[in-house]
Amino acid sequence: MKTLNTLNTLRCHTQKYLLPSLTGRGWGVGLLLLILISCSKEEVSTYDTSHTSLNIWVGNAAGAVFETTTYNYSYAYEEGAVTFYAQISGMPADHDRTFHLQPFGGDSALMVNTVRTEDYVIPAGQIGGTYQVYFNSQKLSSADLFTTRDGRINFRVVPDEAFELGTENHQQFTVVLKNYLAKPDNWDAANFPRIPLSRYFGTYSRVKYQFMIEHLGLVDFEINYNTQTAYDEETNIVSAVYAVHLQQLMQRALNEYNASHDEPLTDEFGNPVTF
Repeated sequence: MKTLNTLNTLRCHTQKYLLPSLTGRGWGVGLLLLILISCSKEEVSTYDTSHTSLNIWVGNAAGAVFETTTYNYSYAYEEGAVTFYAQISGMPADHDRTFHLQPFGGDSALMVNTVRTEDYVIPAGQIGGTYQVYFNSQKLSSADLFTTRDGRINFRVVPDEAFELGTENHQQFTVVLKNYLAKPDNWDAANFPRIPLSRYFGTYSRVKYQFMIEHLGLVDFEINYNTQTAYDEETNIVSAVYAVHLQQLMQRALNEYNASHDEPLTDEFGNPVTF
């Protein structure tokens, strides 16, 4: 038999009576308000999940919500992933609860077969977690899909008895789809504590970025002013100090390339690549 922890609470009922008040030698015109309060004790389960909503978003675990996130099929030979977050509004349950995502809208009809979702679980006693949606490049209906224009796909929670819809900005999220070597969103601008890549690697060009990926093995990475870890592989975040090291690596790689070729490395605009 499952036993729930309970809280003892008081439920009170108020009754009011108007009585004549005695003033001087007789009954006055004033009235005495008599308030009678009766209270009864009841037990309420601390695992009351009758009103639990589920919030989902892309951004970060601290709660920052981004309008969209990007997935580039060209960065993974087979399967890659987009991270999203989920958190309940309400009490945690004393048992695991499962939720599912549904792709919809945008270009979902073109690439829904490339998407893999899971049975996402919020463990007993927990209020949320970090989860992923997967995309498989080998299952694209055409290798040219999203090479000349960006696609979009939305995800929402499949309604069920376990959860109600989350708050207005946490009911769905959007993934922008690319299939080419795209300029990172944080190359020229980034919200603090993130630092733009241009501060360390200069003006963007496709040739420069390809050269960086070849030598650093990093794609769509983020430089964060506050992080103390040189490189966090799970989040793809590097520290500001480590970014200086990466800049120096690229400078050496470029010098070696130029020394071993008749012409210096030149970008698609005809300009010599520099770091």
